Amino acid sequence: MARQPSHFDALHLLGLVAAQTGQPARALDLIGRAIALNPSAPVAHSNQAKVFADLGRYGEAVVSCDAAIRLAPDLAAAYVNRGDALAGLKRHEAALESFDKAIAIDPTVPAAHNDRANSLLSLNRYEAAVAGYDAAIALKPDYAEAFAGRGVAQQKLKRPAEALASYSRAIALDPRNAEAYHNLGNLLVDLKRYDDAIRAYATSMAAKPDNKFVFGTWLHTRMKVCDWFDLDASVGQLTRRVDAGEKVSPPFPLLALPTSLEQQRKAATIWSDEMFPPDARLPPIARRPRRGPLRVGYFSADFYNHATAWLIAGLFEQHDRAIVEPIAFSFGRVEDDEMSGRLRAAVDRFLDVRPMSDLEVASLARSIDIDIAVDLKGFTTDSRTGIFAARAAPIQVSYLGYPGTMAADYIDYLIADPIVVPVSDQNEYSEKIVYLPDSYQVNDSQRPISDRVFQRADCGLPADGVVYCSFNNNYKITPETFGAWMRILHGVDGSVLWLFAENPHAASNLRREAASRGVRPERLVFAERMSNPDHLARHRLADLVLDTWPYNAHTTASDALWAGLPVVTRAGETFAGRVAASLLSAVGLPELITSGIEAYEAVATDLGRNPAKLARLKRKLARNRQTSPLFDTRRFARNIELAYTAMHARYHSGLATGHIGMAAFR
Repeated sequence: MARQPSHFDALHLLGLVAAQTGQPARALDLIGRAIALNPSAPVAHSNQAKVFADLGRYGEAVVSCDAAIRLAPDLAAAYVNRGDALAGLKRHEAALESFDKAIAIDPTVPAAHNDRANSLLSLNRYEAAVAGYDAAIALKPDYAEAFAGRGVAQQKLKRPAEALASYSRAIALDPRNAEAYHNLGNLLVDLKRYDDAIRAYATSMAAKPDNKFVFGTWLHTRMKVCDWFDLDASVGQLTRRVDAGEKVSPPFPLLALPTSLEQQRKAATIWSDEMFPPDARLPPIARRPRRGPLRVGYFSADFYNHATAWLIAGLFEQHDRAIVEPIAFSFGRVEDDEMSGRLRAAVDRFLDVRPMSDLEVASLARSIDIDIAVDLKGFTTDSRTGIFAARAAPIQVSYLGYPGTMAADYIDYLIADPIVVPVSDQNEYSEKIVYLPDSYQVNDSQRPISDRVFQRADCGLPADGVVYCSFNNNYKITPETFGAWMRILHGVDGSVLWLFAENPHAASNLRREAASRGVRPERLVFAERMSNPDHLARHRLADLVLDTWPYNAHTTASDALWAGLPVVTRAGETFAGRVAASLLSAVGLPELITSGIEAYEAVATDLGRNPAKLARLKRKLARNRQTSPLFDTRRFARNIELAYTAMHARYHSGLATGHIGMAAFR
């Protein structure tokens, strides 16, 4: 090279070596110099495109591929690289055309089939993706990346055994495949094999310490089994990395850990920017003239016997069709259960959009003139944020599923109330806040409670003594909360704590933690899953609910109140930590809202020691249950319709989005 600094072949070859050894900037310089010497070399342009793509410069990669294809229209590698660049731009339909052209030129290129399958996966065409990965594997039986991708598609198709086999094969072929271990961990979580999932995530991070968003998922999975070893250090690492702008966690895990509103917003911003940036492939939505009722699209994966459905079914039924035409967009599993049938009957249209890509769903919503798109998922399991990134409707709203900001400019409003989002906190939310006058949480006044009469012995509870309970998910239990619970048990002789047992590891760990705090492990009793009407009925065996923090009981709190069981809460500083306070205020029990650990423990202990006082509280709840705003679905429907009308009035008048306060409901 020193003697022939301008030799095309040497520059090109050195550029390839630099690319293969993780030096993309040097590779780009060397290949660029080679092209300057020989602009008619199509392979050099194609390789330059690959390096551009490695650097995330996808638009320039497409330009380089186009140059290669003009010079050599039958260069299959250029079409593969072009497809990869288009996929990087999230233009997956266009990417498929390039991959198809590559395969037509040379069907024996494994990468063309694999990368085509990746785009099919991104378009939710899972069966076709599996077929594409199979084609790649047939050509290259040791293709670890194809096995890993096939596992994701099989997991999406709810074929866990096949997915597990694919991930296992990918890892056997490439034991350092960090992404395969990450996806294996996700599958193991779905299978509730949490200990195995924790190990898979740890292996992923060991192979690639900066593997995006794995650390927070690993920590959240540890919380599911109540593994609190060195928890303070782990939370400290999480928050420091979020503060530093690292891609360390999805947003949801931060809600259940001691984090600030600012940190929750920052994590959501990092996630939205990386995973769901604004998608401008569809044109701006033209402002439509006023017409009849507002078409409100409700988007969810949970239109079956699920907590979201239990809350919202009555709202769909109570909507005044002169004001709102509710339309359901369902992208979750299809169940033949009573709730699914009820929901289908409750909306004007029920659209199953599972096979459609995010862009196709957004286009469908636009084609039927949805005025307001309501995301009931946010950043929770099976969400489809990409639909909203493509702008499904002129007004887009986050509601119910995610108690925090989505930090995305395309989500215009967040429905809340003055308790969960005080006016002083508005700046920590990217959305404008719509303040409902009672609680933000909708409830169904027709939820059935079974007539089954449980005996304490049926549920493993002692015949005598106070029964405290908390049926929250195990990840909501923190050492601080648990410590308060154990002190309450110490203070009330003969009392027990009735918890939900999501997995045996959590039960074992919690019993061990109880013993370490001087409480006999058998004073912890664990409930099994049962039908929701029966679950509500068994609340009658308990005396008082002890809430969790920093993530309160949400549906579990309204479950208890609907069943006639009071809840003691500690109001926190975040949306997720103030929901129970909102519910208690709306049901007329503000005396059960505390602002610190000592007050929380004092109220719970006092009620445990004073059965007459507790009985009076239950009688008050029984009266309020029938008359308070919390369980008045018709009243809630009128209020949220006023909220939708206020949003639409601002939009139709050409005003920017703005906070909508209590005056809109008077």
